[in-house]
Amino acid sequence: MASSSHTNFASLALPVLAILCCLGPRPAASALVQQQPLVLQYHNGRLLKGNVTLNLLWYGSFSPAQRSVILDFLHSLSAPAPSPPPSVSSWWRTTARYKGGPSNLAVGAQILDESYSLGKSLETGQLASLASKAGYQSIKTRALAINLVLTSADVAVDGFCMSRCGTHGSGAAGKAKFTYAWVGNAVSQCPGQCAWPFHQPQYGPQTPPLVAPNGDVGVDGMVINLATVLAGAVTNPFNDGYYQGAAGAPLEAVSACTGIFGKGAYPGYPGQVLVDKTTGASYNAIGVSGRKFLLPAMWDPKTSTCETLV
Repeated sequence: MASSSHTNFASLALPVLAILCCLGPRPAASALVQQQPLVLQYHNGRLLKGNVTLNLLWYGSFSPAQRSVILDFLHSLSAPAPSPPPSVSSWWRTTARYKGGPSNLAVGAQILDESYSLGKSLETGQLASLASKAGYQSIKTRALAINLVLTSADVAVDGFCMSRCGTHGSGAAGKAKFTYAWVGNAVSQCPGQCAWPFHQPQYGPQTPPLVAPNGDVGVDGMVINLATVLAGAVTNPFNDGYYQGAAGAPLEAVSACTGIFGKGAYPGYPGQVLVDKTTGASYNAIGVSGRKFLLPAMWDPKTSTCETLV
């Protein structure tokens, strides 16, 4: 089993890394300079369009409540019955504006690896190996799939917190090629980097953190990073889809809009989002069963801007 060199990162969720595009009003001194629109170039490669299966491997210790939050988010992406606006499914439909039309995601096989079969410190190549295990049947039948590896808070992964909060890439098992993604729970390792804005940022402006919509800073942070890598996986699965910059460290559909969650966002401020009157939790999207999530902005190829739900 071979895998590509690691590619397509879910950018660190630090407010200081928020790009300057699409952040709202600027000081008058800069008004004389025309800001160029953000453009993700299409590199003529294959995209993941149509019916795509999400196979999951839960690596480490996840509680049933934590798995429920993530599964509800995944089920919400292509929910047959739309949730009340602003909905998770309407956020995901932006990917349909990329060439090839919609990507309909459905949860497939799930594997629980609660014994830490490869230990509690993983290299990038081991992520691809675990992903191939998660999606063995899809790889065997060459079905269209993304194999997700989700690591618990006590698992260290090469580059985690230092340069990435998640990643997606591709690998090969024999003659079959597959797409995979990984996201880790950062609550005990770097919540100020990979779970912002639900935790005080490690660097940059020290704005108060938002209240996590599902009461779990680590898992609600994972949802943000899952949204980032899944959007990248369907619009740039093999490093020749939509991206800007270097192919090895590209800006993609969501990573190009890092730090933007609502209108008026700027470095250190996620923007105007909704607040639950009962819990005080911040959110901008509603999923199945009325569950609330905070989702990052996504680049819209029709408008060449980072679009938010609220």
